[in-house]
This record gives sequence, structure tokens and C-alpha cells, in this order.
Amino acid sequence: MSAVPLSRPSRAGLVREGGLVRGAIAGLGGYALGALLASALGSAKGVEDPTPHAVALGYALGVVGWIWGLGGLDGWLAWALGRERSEAPAAEGWRRYLAFTTDHKVIGVQYLVTSLALFVVAGLAGLVIRVHLAVPSSKILGVGDFNTAMGLHGTIMIGVALIAVVGGLGNYLVPLMIGARDMAFPRLNALSYWILLPAGLAIVASPLAGGFDTGWTAYPPLSVRGPLGQELYILTLVTVGASSILGAVNFLTTVMRLRAPGMTLWRLPIFVWAMTATAIIVVIATSALAAALTMLLFDRLLGTAFFDPRRGGDPLLYLHVFWFYSHPAVYVMAMPAFGVVLDVLPVHARKPLFAYRLAAISFLAIVVLSLIVWGHHLYVAGMDPRLHGPFMVLTELISVPTGVVFLAALGTIWLGRIRLTTPMLFALGWLSNFVIGGITGIFLADVPTDIQLTDSYFVVAHFHYTIVGGMIFGLFTGLYHWFPKITGRMYDERLGRLHFALFFASFNLTFLPLFWAGIHGMRRRVADYPPELAGVNLFVTVAAFAMAIATAVFLWNAVRSWARGPRAAADPWRAHTLEWRTSSPPPSVNFPTPPAVGAPYGYGARPPAGEAAGK
Repeated sequence: MSAVPLSRPSRAGLVREGGLVRGAIAGLGGYALGALLASALGSAKGVEDPTPHAVALGYALGVVGWIWGLGGLDGWLAWALGRERSEAPAAEGWRRYLAFTTDHKVIGVQYLVTSLALFVVAGLAGLVIRVHLAVPSSKILGVGDFNTAMGLHGTIMIGVALIAVVGGLGNYLVPLMIGARDMAFPRLNALSYWILLPAGLAIVASPLAGGFDTGWTAYPPLSVRGPLGQELYILTLVTVGASSILGAVNFLTTVMRLRAPGMTLWRLPIFVWAMTATAIIVVIATSALAAALTMLLFDRLLGTAFFDPRRGGDPLLYLHVFWFYSHPAVYVMAMPAFGVVLDVLPVHARKPLFAYRLAAISFLAIVVLSLIVWGHHLYVAGMDPRLHGPFMVLTELISVPTGVVFLAALGTIWLGRIRLTTPMLFALGWLSNFVIGGITGIFLADVPTDIQLTDSYFVVAHFHYTIVGGMIFGLFTGLYHWFPKITGRMYDERLGRLHFALFFASFNLTFLPLFWAGIHGMRRRVADYPPELAGVNLFVTVAAFAMAIATAVFLWNAVRSWARGPRAAADPWRAHTLEWRTSSPPPSVNFPTPPAVGAPYGYGARPPAGEAAGK
């Protein structure tokens, strides 16, 4: 497909009149209006307790008011009313990160900072859980509080996994990597970020409304009868799903329509391929999650019976629809991290990416297979046993394209001139964790083994090796690699290596023992465990606190280096992809003229002039 040049107006017109204060006021006003309207309608209909209806309608109108107050709807409203849109001068300096700006680089930083803040919140919730589980029969948390803490930790951490690489690194890098000046729909891009803020407030506020004891899966009938905090959880996920769909449509349009002249599909950086495949999954599957949660919300608020077997509903229907999205969501979290690692390894090994085309095709194969393997989550849920075999085979089949990705990484570093920089260390750590997560996933795809290990801490360990070991290690790989490009500063390499050593060791010391604990009968989502497992749980709790210390090292290094680190060159790694062909950080227009496009991983074949000269 030929590239379509992109033109953009002056950055002076990219921030609408509005701001956080106006947005907060309008959001609170919208919430109050919705709550009053729902209460009035409930009273007129004789509803015994209109509070859940008031919260739902208030939340919906509050989100609309919030976006309008920020200035996010000004352009659309002016167009709809036939008026000329008024433009405000663009915010400068740090203020632009607190404004409704359409610069994809600012939005990428907004996503990254938000996801790191949520990562800390989720980590603190995890530490509370580990303190409770340090000894058996602990009274630190009640059963309900334990389940709420577990649900908060899981939900927020999954949110981090969904938005950190996709929203953060994806927004910042994809236009730069394809030679575009911005995303295809800049205002929609900003909207997809700012609607997440009310969702974050709702999930954090859920403990004040009774919490939710269903975990992040929200299975009925428990989720239908749960407290008001359960409703806030549902509204949060619906909002995150809407944001994901908006972002995915934007990514697909950007990659297909805004590539620079000469940027053919087979010259795309592998990270762009990973983002494209991820966006396809989101567009296809996220609507299923929205449907499941909408039906759940209707059962709670309108008295429908989608999941009530006494009135013709079926709780198993929720599981099928929920997991049709939620298993592909694992690849929404992991596949962008795969792309990050495969993009970083050639740079720091000074070798071309091994099996580049096969790796790109494997990403597309993962898209297809991920949509037809959800049934392995239902082996013990009452699904027709005749479906066990097909879902087992399909689930194990997906290990083929993911294995190709792993082999592409191994082939890239084989006999390479490896530089053990911090991003390279995290990429190598990703490789080892990926092996453990992948192999244990095959165990859980097998019907007899899965039946024995379902809802045990073996599943907890496997999931953390998949998400933290795969996605979070990939995130750190990308953050260190592109830190100079994003901030214009170099990080402290010694602190970076300390962060890797502490995080890699403490992560494995935390979650490897949980495989053993799960095999020996420790059940997940249960606030207690047999006394004979006390020793391993105390050990895991201590290791979890070491992970927190490692994260603190990273945060200190990032903040300190961004403020006063050494100035970074435009291309400190001597890389070949287009984002390094502009200044660090890039100018507002990215590329004043269309960049010259070449092979993204031509290391060894035609090195840059500086490298050839021995610099």
C-alpha cells in the first residue's frame, strides 16, 4: 500500500480551551445531573433502591462532562453547530502533559506516567496481600477485604499491562517509526487517554463502596448480587474497553495510511507489526467483553436474566463471552512486549533480526489462534466434554507461532556482538521468563493437568510469568532503550543494572516457589492455606518486598535522570529505525521533511558512517 502524506495544523491549535479544573467541575456536574435524573426516574417507577442506577447514569454523564470540560469535545461541537472552532495557544513545558493535547508524543508520555503510577498502586495492593499471607490464619484482612485487595491488584495490574506498552510506547513510537507526523485521528487519540482517568478513579474508589469480591473475572451470579463496588468495577472495564477500541482503530489507520514514502509493509519495524496485530485483536474481541459486561450491568440494574438459570439464563454464557476476549487479551498484553524485545535485540547485538518476515507472520497467526482457544478456561466449568479435545489441541497449537518469536530472538543474539546495556539485560531476562511462562502454559492447556491445577497457585505463578515476566520485563526493556529518545537524557547505567539484578532475582524468587505451592494444594483467591505451606509463603513475601525495592530503584533513576541526566544524542545506540533519525526528544512535527526509508535491521550489511569509522 502506498503511503499517504500527512499534514497537520500548527501545534498552537492542538490544545482546546479547557483544562483540568474545568473538566473536574463539569465531570462532577455531569455526575450530579445523572444521579439526580436516575433517582427521579427510580422513584417514579417505584424502585426500592435507586442508588445503583444513580451511580451508573451519574458515571456516564460524569465522563461526558469531564471530557467536555477538558476541551475534548470542542472541535466536534463546533463542527456540529456549524461554528468556527476557536483555538487556544498550546501549553508549553510540563503543562502540556496536563492538557488535552493531540501530540502523540505527549499522549504517549501521559500513558506511561499513568501506567507507572497504577503499577505502584497495584504493587502496594499486592504487598498487602503478601503480608496477609506471610503466616497462615492471618487476621490482617477479613475475607471480604482480602478478596477486594486481590481484585484491585489483579484489575489494576491488568490495566497497566494493557495500556503501558500499547498506549505509552505505542503512541510515542509508531508514528515516528513509520515516518508520520502524528496519529491518523489525533483528537480521538487524546480522547482514548483522557476517558481512562474516570475509570481509574472508579476502581480506586470501589473499596469505599463495599469493594468487589469476585476478582477481576466478575463471574455471575456473585457479581450480580455484589455490593456497589462491583458496579464500579464493571463501569471501569467498560470504559477501558471503549478506550482500547478507539486506540486500536487509530493504530490500524495510522499504519495502513500514513507510512512515509518507501515504507513498505516488509520495511516496518517489528514493533509496528506487533502493534498492528494487537490492534486487530482489540477491534475484534473487545466488543465481546463489552457485551458480557453490559449484560451483567443489565442484570444488576434492569432485572434482566441473561445469567440467571432460574429464569432461563445461563452463567456459562458469561464465561464463554468473557473469555472470548480475555484470553486474547493475554496477547494484547504480551505481544507488544514481544515486539519491543525483538526491536531492541538487533540494536544491542549488532545483528539483523533473525527470521524477520516469519516473526511478523507469526504475530498474525497469533491473532487468528488467540480467538479460538478461550475454551481451555472452562474445562472445569461445565462445558460440554466433547469440546475439551479441540480446545486442548488449538491451545497447544498457539505455542508454534509464539515459539517462532522466541527462536527469532535466540537467532538474533546468536554470535552477535552483544552489548550488555540495561535494555539488553532486560531483554535477556525476558527470554528466560518467556520459556517458563510458555512451558507452564502447555501444562494448563492439557485437560487432565488443568483439571488438577485449576484455581491453584500454579496458575497464579504461570500468569505472573506470562504478564510480569513477559510484559513488564518487555516494558522495562523498552523504557530503558527509548528513554533517551523520550526525555532527551541518558539514564544512570549503574542504577539500571542494579534495578535489573534486583528485579530479575526477586521476581524469580517470588513466583518460582508458587508453582510448588500450587502443586501442594494452595488455592488462589482464598485468604488462608494449610500450615505446612507457611515456610514457602513467608519466603515469597520477603522476596515480594525485594521486588518493591527494585521498582523503587527504577523510579528514582527515571525521575533523577529525566531531571538532570546527561544530554542524549539523537541516536545514542546507533540504531537504524526511523525514530532515531530525529532529535532527542523529537520536534513537534517529528520530521520536517519525509525521512529516507531503509532496512530497519541492516546491521552488519551496511553500518552507519559513525560505526564504520569506529566511533
